[in-house]
Amino acid sequence: MGHRQCTTRRLVSASRRRLGPRVCLRKGCGRVYQPRRGNQRYCQQPKCQQEVRRWHNSQRQQQRRLREEVRQQQAAAERQRRQRRGQARAGPAPNQPAPVPPRSNSGAWSRRRKKFSPFCHRPGCYNSLPPATGGPVRYCCAACRQALQRVLDRERKWKRRNVPAGRGQQRGACQARRVRQSQAETSTRGPLTRHRGQPP
Repeated sequence: MGHRQCTTRRLVSASRRRLGPRVCLRKGCGRVYQPRRGNQRYCQQPKCQQEVRRWHNSQRQQQRRLREEVRQQQAAAERQRRQRRGQARAGPAPNQPAPVPPRSNSGAWSRRRKKFSPFCHRPGCYNSLPPATGGPVRYCCAACRQALQRVLDRERKWKRRNVPAGRGQQRGACQARRVRQSQAETSTRGPLTRHRGQPP
C-alpha cells in the first residue's frame, strides 16, 4: 500500500471557494440566493435585474440634471416646447397642414417614476432623502444604510483575502488580535503571588 495523501489543503481551498447564501440587496426583493462569485449583490431573477437597471438609470439621470449645461439645455428645450404649444393653440396658417399631435409616453417607465429631488442610494429605493444635519445624506433610513454597508464591508474583505498583500495583512491582524487577547487575560488574572522562600 502507498502512503496516505494529505488532502487537507485541497479541502480548505474548496471551502474557501464555497460561498454561503445571501439576501438580495435590492429593496423590496428580499430573495435568498446562492451567489456564483464573491462580488455578486443581486439575485439573477429577470424582474429584479430589470428593476436594478431602472434604478441605476434614474440615478444617472438625476446626476446629469445637476450639471449646469444640462439644465440650460433643458430650459431651452422647454422654451421651444412652449412656443410650439402656443402656435398650435393659435391655429395653423391657411396654407399649412394641421400639426400631427405627438404620441403619448404613458407607457414609459421613466415618465411614471421621475424624481426631481435626490433619493436614496440603496438600489431599488426611491424614497426621498431626509434633510441634512451636518454631513451629506445618502440614505433614507438606517435600514438602507446598514444593508449597503454590510455589502460593502463583505466585498472589501473578499478583495483583501484574494491578494497576497491582503492575506499578509489578515495574518498580521489575527496575530495582533491574539496578542491583545492574551494581554487582556493576563491583566484580568492579576500578578502572581510569591510564596515565602521563593526567589523573586
